Amino acid sequence: MKIMSLNIIILSVLMAFGACSKNAGSTPGNEPGKDTVKSPFRTMRYLYSIAGKKTLSGMHNREPNSTPARWTNEIYNTTGRYPALWSGDFLFQQDNINNRQLMIDEAVKQWERGAVVNIMWHACNPANDEPCAWDDGAGVLSRLSDAQWRELCTDGSALNQRWKLRVDEICVFLQQLKSKGVEVLWRPMHEMNQGKFWWGGRPGAEGTVKLYRMLHDYMTKVKGLNNLIWVWDIQDFGSLSADAVNYYPGDEYFDIAALDVYDGSGYTQAKYEAMLRAARGKPVAIGECDKLPSAATLMNQPSWVFFMSWSELTYEKNTNADLKQLYNADNVVTLERMPGWK
Repeated sequence: MKIMSLNIIILSVLMAFGACSKNAGSTPGNEPGKDTVKSPFRTMRYLYSIAGKKTLSGMHNREPNSTPARWTNEIYNTTGRYPALWSGDFLFQQDNINNRQLMIDEAVKQWERGAVVNIMWHACNPANDEPCAWDDGAGVLSRLSDAQWRELCTDGSALNQRWKLRVDEICVFLQQLKSKGVEVLWRPMHEMNQGKFWWGGRPGAEGTVKLYRMLHDYMTKVKGLNNLIWVWDIQDFGSLSADAVNYYPGDEYFDIAALDVYDGSGYTQAKYEAMLRAARGKPVAIGECDKLPSAATLMNQPSWVFFMSWSELTYEKNTNADLKQLYNADNVVTLERMPGWK
């Protein structure tokens, strides 16, 4: 009887210890077990490891592609620190298309320095010619008719093939990055709930998410680009909670859920919680912004794994003192604090 009691006690202790160990592997917030997450991407393992603790600083480098680190360097000149995330864009004007290789070369340099690499694409409307302008009636802000949209989303149609040929052109560059071991936060069709872009503003299964899924499958399964970390991105309109549902691409179609913050109301708790719900356990990030969050805001909303401010808007909406304070905060990661990828 004493032996049985002792065995029961030992078993109870072991079960309790196992429960504690299991709980120790989980962390409060939206990434259970994030410290031990398994991912083929070093970038993702790192982002999971800092979620709930620190936030990466990031800077987008808008056109021209002939100077693809201009705004990253500007941040260094202002704060004495480089952003931990560098961002570029394939863009749409002829001179920027001609200089896509320079942008890709910079992506390699930034990766080798230990930065996280983010790339996006303001693509020309596939029904129109490339290059294009911004809003000339046939540019990035032009529209597709419903009939054109259905044709675009019909695999093998003329417009669908035209779109794929345009995608093929950028895949050549992304293949270069793959061959060099560069992992890319790939943020295509950003702000998909934004109706001003030709790809955006079409909710539901037959809308924007359908083209996004087709692009995902084409680039990963047909083109073999397994170095892409897919960033699903929406904007902070008043309809955010509904948009997060109506534009949800499916669990298998994104790795990070990002919010672009531009509506002027700032980093409200409601937006933060809406994105945590939308991410369903995956990391959340501030995909774009003009006014940056403060270090105190990031302490209160610690699951944002990175923020990325938009080039010149960074200096229009933030003072140099704001930038210095943020980039030197203990809970903000700059390039100097990155562990490196080797």
